[in-house]
Formats: sequence, C-alpha cells, structure tokens
Amino acid sequence: MSLKYDFSGWATRNDLVCADGRTIRHNAFEDCDGKTVPLVWNHQHDEPGNILGHALLENRKDGVYAYCTFNETESGKAAKELVKHGDIASLSIYANGLKQTPSKDVMHGVIREVSLVVAGANPGAFIDFVDMAHGEGGEQEMILSAYEPISLYRPDEKPPLVHKADDKTDSEDDKKEDKSKGDGKEEKPKDEKTVQDVVDSMTEEQKTVMYALIGAAMEELDSSEGGEDEDDEDDPDKKSDNTKGGNKTMKHNVFEQREESQDTVLSHSDRKAIIDLAKSNSVGSLRTALNIYAEQNELKHGIDNIESLFPDFKDLRPGAPERVTRDQGWVTVVMQKVHKSPISRIRTRQTDARNDNIRGHGYQKGKRKQPADNMNVITRTTDPQTVYRTDALYRDDIVDITDFDVVEYQYATMRENLNEEVATAIMIGDGREPDDEMKISEDHIRSIWNDNDLYTIHYDVDIEAARAEIQGSRTDMNFGENYIYSEAIITAALYAREKYKGTGTPAFFCTPHLVNVMLLARDMNGRRIYTSRADLAAALNVGELHTAEQFEGRARMDSEGKQHKLLGLFVNLADYTVGSTKGGEITRFDQFDIDFNQQKYLIETRMSGALTRVYSAIALEEPVATTSGGGQGSGGLGG
Repeated sequence: MSLKYDFSGWATRNDLVCADGRTIRHNAFEDCDGKTVPLVWNHQHDEPGNILGHALLENRKDGVYAYCTFNETESGKAAKELVKHGDIASLSIYANGLKQTPSKDVMHGVIREVSLVVAGANPGAFIDFVDMAHGEGGEQEMILSAYEPISLYRPDEKPPLVHKADDKTDSEDDKKEDKSKGDGKEEKPKDEKTVQDVVDSMTEEQKTVMYALIGAAMEELDSSEGGEDEDDEDDPDKKSDNTKGGNKTMKHNVFEQREESQDTVLSHSDRKAIIDLAKSNSVGSLRTALNIYAEQNELKHGIDNIESLFPDFKDLRPGAPERVTRDQGWVTVVMQKVHKSPISRIRTRQTDARNDNIRGHGYQKGKRKQPADNMNVITRTTDPQTVYRTDALYRDDIVDITDFDVVEYQYATMRENLNEEVATAIMIGDGREPDDEMKISEDHIRSIWNDNDLYTIHYDVDIEAARAEIQGSRTDMNFGENYIYSEAIITAALYAREKYKGTGTPAFFCTPHLVNVMLLARDMNGRRIYTSRADLAAALNVGELHTAEQFEGRARMDSEGKQHKLLGLFVNLADYTVGSTKGGEITRFDQFDIDFNQQKYLIETRMSGALTRVYSAIALEEPVATTSGGGQGSGGLGG
C-alpha cells in the first residue's frame, strides 16, 4: 500500500538524557508501532484549530519515527508552509501510561500525539525529510505488513531487505556485505553470541544499569566533543543528532494524570499550562505559577538553579528595614508626660494633716487651752541608678551595607529599647527577680504599681459581687460575662477615686484585652453599652485611655502572701518625677575592638524616679484565687 505524507522525522530518540533527567529506553513505545496519532501545534489540545494533521508512527531500534501529513485547515496550511521553509524543524511527543525505573529510565509508554514545536527537549527529535510535491516524483511509499516493521523507499529505489524469522538463506548481496564488513576474515561461527544475544540474555535490572551507563557515556562525550556524533553508516535512518538542532536547555515536561504510582505523563511542552496558571487572578505572576506547577507536577527545569535567572527582588520601602516592636504608643506618653527634674537625688516631704487630734478647738472662758497632736511628716528619698543597653557590629558589615546607615539604625533601635525599658520600670517594674543582677531596682526607679499603699491605692475588683448585684435573685437573667465584668471594673474605678489625691484628672493605662472586653459589653437586648473608647473613658471618669500590651499577664504578691492580677493603672504622670543631673541624660558611646574588628555601642542614662504625692495613683487588680490543688486560678475574664 502506498502512503502519501508531507514530511518525516524522529518523534523521539532512545538512550538520550533529556533535560529533566529522563531517558527513553529501547522499545519503550513499541506498542505504538503502526499507530496513527494527531499532529498538534505545541501540545495545545484545547482547540480544534490546533490539530494540524496526523502522524504515522514507526518504532525503530533508535526511537520512534513519524510520517506526518497536514490537513487542509487554515492552521494546517500555515504549519505546512513553516515546515516547508525550514522555520520549524523540531518534533515533540505527548505520552502517558509511563512505566519508569527509580533512575528515571522510561521503559514503557503510550504516545498520544506528536507536536510541532519551536525547540524540542529530546536532542534527537527533529524533522529530517520534507517533501511537499506529491505526484511530481517525490511521492513516498510505505510497506505495511502485519508481520514486518514499517520501511520507507522511493519508487526508483529497491526495497530494503526485510529479514523474517523463517529465512534459511541469505542473498548473495547479503553475503557480500557480510564479507565486506568482516574485512576478508572468515565468517563467525554460528554458536558465537552477538551483542544482541548478550543483551537479550540480561535481566531487567542488568539492562537498566547498562542503559544508564551508556546514557552517561553519551552525555559525557557530547560535552567533551561539542556534541558532535558520528553518523551510523550501517543505519541510514540514524543521522547525527546535532545536525538538526537538539537544544539541551529545553524542558522535558511531565504531567501526572494517572492514579498509578509510576503512571505519569510525558510531555515536552508545558509552557501553555504555566502561562494559563499565571494569568489566573489567584496567582498573578509567572514565577509563582512556575513554582506551583513544579510542586504539583514534579516539573524539572532544564536549567539548574533557574531561580537565579529571575530579576532581583526590589524593596517596596527602600532603606532601613522596618522594626517590628511591641506597642510603643504608651511608652511615648510616659516619657513625655513624667515630670523631669535636674536633680537625680529626689526627696519628697509631706505632712499628713488628716488626724482628728490636730483639729481646731473651741475656747471656754476660764479653761486652759489644749495643744493639738503633732503632725506626721512623710519623707522619702530616691537616688539614681544607671540603665543601659549595649550592642556591637562587625566593621565588615558596616562597610558592606551601603543602602542605609546601619550604625544610626542600630542606635535608633537601642534608644527605642531603652525608652521601653524605662517606661515599663516606671509603670509596673521590669519584672525581674529581686536577686537578678540586671534588675532595675525599685529603690531607685519606683514603679507605680508596686509602690507603697501610701502613694498607690491598690483596689480589688469584685466580679462575683457585681454579678450578684446585677442579677439579684433572678438567676434566670442572662447578662453577658463582658457586661458583668465591665460593670465590676467601672464600679471599682469610681469607688477607688474617692481616695485619689493626685493632680487633676488621671489617665487610665490597661491591657488591650480589658478595653476589648468592655467595648464588647451588651445589655439583654444585645445593644453595646459603650460604642467607642471615648464613651468608655467617660464612664471611667478619666481624661485619656491608653493600652499597653506589656501589662498582659502581670501579677504581684502583697505583704499577706496573696496574689493580685494587674488590670490597669490610674495616674496623672505629672505626679511622677524623673530625676537626672547633667551628664546623666541619655547618652551614647562607641568603642572599636581591634582584636575582633568589631564596633561596640553603648547607650545609657542615670536616673531616679518616684511618685511625689501620696495617694496619687490607683492600681485596679483582680484577686487570684488559690485552687484546692495548690494551683492558682483567676475568677475573671482578664487576659
């Protein structure tokens, strides 16, 4: 039977290492011999217009050969012209049903289509014959037989010999050819094994090792000799792999479409799938699409470390990196509003004039006037302590970092840390144990929370009392826990204010959780009690409301051994004095360590601090109940 076709070439070649590390072995696609599959443009299967024609496959010892014919569609005609003029010269396959070894040797597969591509991944897949002149002496003919391989010959040529299993004798031409190949030597004995006999006697494991060694040797030869392969004179069908292209930088693409563990899909083009993924709204970039596709499909790039080819990242905000810190808003408030004194050794003296025995007396004629009792003078002194922060940078790093001033950046960070440490020590103490050598002593910087009861009013919030007052005898009334908690806080705050002797209207410093609990309080109709922070500040009768995450989870033990959880502090910071003499202000120093080529930095201050008015602060606390098992539990919602 005669067959007309437009061009022919290698769809894929055996024993060549593709860009993804896979190697197609001998007879991997032998089941496709004589099969006709679609001829497609660049493996695009989503539109009928991408079907350019069909390809007849022939399994050969060196790979799979394809005889291709274009259809009469517009795309088929356009592709025909591209092939005719040599603009497209590469072929590629799409296969599934793959069976492969752990070393990525493809041993079996089913070819589903052959594609025209700009550049193929298999070095040996290219068009080697083009004939667009059917009927003008260029007609090609195929010999099709159910028992023989497909062979090609021209009408003016003699058909090639096809050796059958039952042939007993050879032709004279064959004998002459055998003699010429033997260089005049005697014929080899029939019992001598050929190379093919040896290969056939190998186990599958031995064949796999042999194929891997051959592939590695060929790859090494290509790299050392510039990829120049000699043509096989014994097989005119096997031409030089490098005469028709063979760009080894292209991708050998794999699509996992089967459920079996080794049943994968082999495709030499995945570009369209990646581009479609990049166009989706959920991805948005080619690099992200490439990473997603590679992760989902075990895609291998044709270039090692391909990430290095992508453009460098650019900072959205050039210069120094942003610092991620804890809440600093309240720190700024504290450092700005405390009273500052040029005297570091602070002494306060106050007289308690509330004693009834120092009251004025009425005079009775003839009676002796009685002297009043003495007034109690309250005196307290506070001396300074040095608070510091150190760090270091290698000089190499200082020199190499050029896009911002790393030294000033380090100083700014150190200054921010020092301010936070000082503000925390002023409000609630640094939290270190008394015997810690790095502790900021409360004898030098007295914390408002831990100060003497004469200066700070410590007031417990009674949650259960508020619950009983709100619900009364109506136990079926369902007031939310946030509402009960909020009412308990406000009740305690207002009652504690009755003893407050500080200057003006205090501000309230508390945890963010406490503010959120109160803002979420609802009545029985589901309406919010406090719609804003301003409403909450008005209910607490304070001028300002500040949150400090550093207050979270803090507890103290009183003189009776009972624990109290901090909820918030009421204080006018004008009643707190920070003392520092000239030279004791925040100062920075630096020193170069020649032994370690390191620049060392120091920022420090020498200061004292204390409340200077009695009853000038209120600490709202929640008692921590002791459980029967010896542990501790809290009765409230604080966080």
